[in-house]
Parts: sequence; C-alpha cells; structure tokens
Amino acid sequence: MAVCLRSGTEIAFETDGVKYRHSILPNRMLEQKVARFRQINMGNPNTHHDALEFPNGQIVLLTRLCEGQHATVLQLPAEPRSAEETKKEVSVPVVA
Repeated sequence: MAVCLRSGTEIAFETDGVKYRHSILPNRMLEQKVARFRQINMGNPNTHHDALEFPNGQIVLLTRLCEGQHATVLQLPAEPRSAEETKKEVSVPVVA
C-alpha cells in the first residue's frame, strides 16, 4: 500500500537492503535500511517527483522501487513555527 509522506519524513525498511529497478541494468540492491522522503525535479512537470534519499547520498525515485518491500515511518519532519519559516521551506531541484 502506498501512502503520502511529507518531505523530510524518515523511514526504515524491514530488510537490510532496498531493491530498485535501474533504467537499463537488472534490478539493483542498495545496502541501506533508512531513507528520507524527498521531492525532486520540481521544476520539471513531466517527471516523477517523489524519491528517497539514502545516507550515502543516493536518490531513488519511488516509481523505481521493486514491489513487496515494507517500510516503517521513524520520524516525521518538524512543523514550521511561523509563516516566515513556512516560506523558507522550499523544494530544491535535484537531477538524478
């Protein structure tokens, strides 16, 4: 089941590796267990934006994750305390 996550949400996978589809190579295994949800490439309306960023810096689009993997939410991002802080919360374009 897929759910909506706020940018910055930390999740942990049940297994010690995350399986994902590479664009041209066979399925890959990323030996990481924890990731942070991000939205990338927000300036490009013709691409997927939801991704996971791993501690090693690798970013994997959610659409590339292999089916059947389970994750648990570890931590939600803190809420901004003022309208000014909310304005500062901006998505940074990343080209993966």
